[in-house]
Amino acid sequence: MQFRKISSSRKSLLGLVIKICIVIIIVLVTIFLLNKIDFPAPKKEIEKIVPNENFKIVK
Repeated sequence: MQFRKISSSRKSLLGLVIKICIVIIIVLVTIFLLNKIDFPAPKKEIEKIVPNENFKIVK
C-alpha cells in the first residue's frame, strides 16, 4: 500500500490569494472614497515676484 503525502499547498495558496484580493479591494474603496470628498480650492491666487538679481548667467 502506498502512502500519499497530503500537502496543504492549495489551502495556503488559496488563503494568500484571498488576502491579496481583500487588500486590493480595501485600497480601491479607500481611493474611491477619497475621490468623493470635495476639498475646497484655494480662493487666493498665489503670486510670487522673483527679482532679476537672483538670476545668474551660466555659460
